[in-house]
Amino acid sequence: MPELPEVETVRRGLLPVMEGQQILQAAVNRPDLRWPLPDRMAERLTGARVLALRRRSKYILADLSTDETLIIHLGMSGRMLISGGVVGAFHHEHPAPGKHDHVVLEMEGGARVTFNDARRFGAMDLIATAGADAHPLLAALGPEPFGNDFDEIYLAGVLAGRRTPIKSALLDQRLIAGLGNIYVCEVLFRAGLAPQRLAGALTQLQTAQLVPIIRDVLAEAIEAGGSSLRDHRQTNGELGYFQHNFRVYGREGQPCATPGCDAMIARVVQSGRSSFYCPSCQR
Repeated sequence: MPELPEVETVRRGLLPVMEGQQILQAAVNRPDLRWPLPDRMAERLTGARVLALRRRSKYILADLSTDETLIIHLGMSGRMLISGGVVGAFHHEHPAPGKHDHVVLEMEGGARVTFNDARRFGAMDLIATAGADAHPLLAALGPEPFGNDFDEIYLAGVLAGRRTPIKSALLDQRLIAGLGNIYVCEVLFRAGLAPQRLAGALTQLQTAQLVPIIRDVLAEAIEAGGSSLRDHRQTNGELGYFQHNFRVYGREGQPCATPGCDAMIARVVQSGRSSFYCPSCQR
């Protein structure tokens, strides 16, 4: 499932061809994705101008001139692809329509934005902008890791007394928006914390150190275009490359990357998800 860096990478790729541009024609090629698509979605999108393209947690939000906001969730295999426009230094011609091209936006300026999703675990909704924050997908989300509301005081407060593992606490979208399994594994390795460690047992210093580490890991992943494991692609179809920087994720049985450490990366299952860590470096 794409995490914050992958979604932010896609948002940034879409900015040049969507933000400030009018949707000249929208086509919706099926009635549903993970859930039913909004009524008259193509009609409501056609003619609207994208005033702002933003991200909330793992969702892309396009605020429209019609006072509505298009919410986009990529799901497991969803891809937002640009053709007919300039992406970086390359011009991508329009490809032939694909079997899984479910929503197609013809943008002012000649670009085409296509939502392609083979597994259909993605989702789209179209709601009043004024009430977007109260949408069921967004209402319970915690602060953004790069936002001013996320600091060591906040983190210490929400972790205090929690008898859940720190891995589970950091994955809780009600506490911090956007963190997923891959990047929490990498964060805990850099912080020297075992994923099984109880969240409420962290010292004040350990909690304070988590905040800049979380931001550093996410920023590095965004700079690398995210991590391409199975389905994630950037808007130009290219892979992300942060997976080449993984210290622990997916490295079970391989040597720890810390100089002088002779331990092997271990894996433990927590709440149905694999946690990768170094038994020597992380306590």
